[in-house]
Amino acid sequence: MKNLFVGNMSFQTTADDLRALFEPFGQLARVHVATDRETGRARGFGFVEMPNDAEAAKAIAALDGKDVGGRNLKVNEARPKSESGGSGPRGTRGGSGSGGGDRGGKDGDRGNSGGPRGNTGGGRKERFSNEDYREVARQPREPRW
Repeated sequence: MKNLFVGNMSFQTTADDLRALFEPFGQLARVHVATDRETGRARGFGFVEMPNDAEAAKAIAALDGKDVGGRNLKVNEARPKSESGGSGPRGTRGGSGSGGGDRGGKDGDRGNSGGPRGNTGGGRKERFSNEDYREVARQPREPRW
């Protein structure tokens, strides 16, 4: 069973369109087009599961780079979720390596710069958690104009 990633699709492409595109290459177990949660519109990529590995390889060879709806499809074997990264829509985040939560100074240690103050800075070593604020009422957010 191979799970194929199909990228760079037109936003008007439906699961039926994808099924019609891949059916000539063999049997399909599942066809999924990723949609936006809020708008319901296609996000421009999808997945096709094919039980036969040889048929999947033929589909990849034939459809990768093919022009469909004015766009060149990108078809390859999908990576498992654990490999592709962790949090967020773009996988792991670059930069600080801590998911963007570290907003410290040059050494990223907040308050422990080894400068003239030494270790007397006001930085806390442990991070805050949601449990610290469980009983506190949330303040209303200001509207974004």
